[in-house]
Amino acid sequence: MLIIKKLVILAVCLFSTVVFAGETPQISQQELLTALKAPNHNIVVLDVRSAQEYENGHLVDAINVSHNTIEQKLIQLSQYKDSTVVVYCRSGYRAGIAANTLTENGFKNLRHLTGDMNGWLEAKLPIVTGKQAH
Repeated sequence: MLIIKKLVILAVCLFSTVVFAGETPQISQQELLTALKAPNHNIVVLDVRSAQEYENGHLVDAINVSHNTIEQKLIQLSQYKDSTVVVYCRSGYRAGIAANTLTENGFKNLRHLTGDMNGWLEAKLPIVTGKQAH
């Protein structure tokens, strides 16, 4: 019985995260690439995967803040509250968690990258490796 209860709780948590991720407006890969080319764009790309995943390959100029440290880094991230923040992870789950936390803390212009990193790689779009320079 306890195992069933834990599975139900886990399913509800996963469903909630998917719902929250679904509430964050999407931005397609091509829309993001086009927007980033605009002079003086006000877009921050936020990679919420682990540092190791980030170092293995990330979007150009993406800032890495792991989804499980978002709350601890809200003061640092607050400088981006007036920017369009594009969140992505590997497949969407962690981006949903991060977007929910950011929304709860006053970030109003969030976007979730359609396809996340898996989709980006599948489309053979440019990535960079190594630690962030920010």
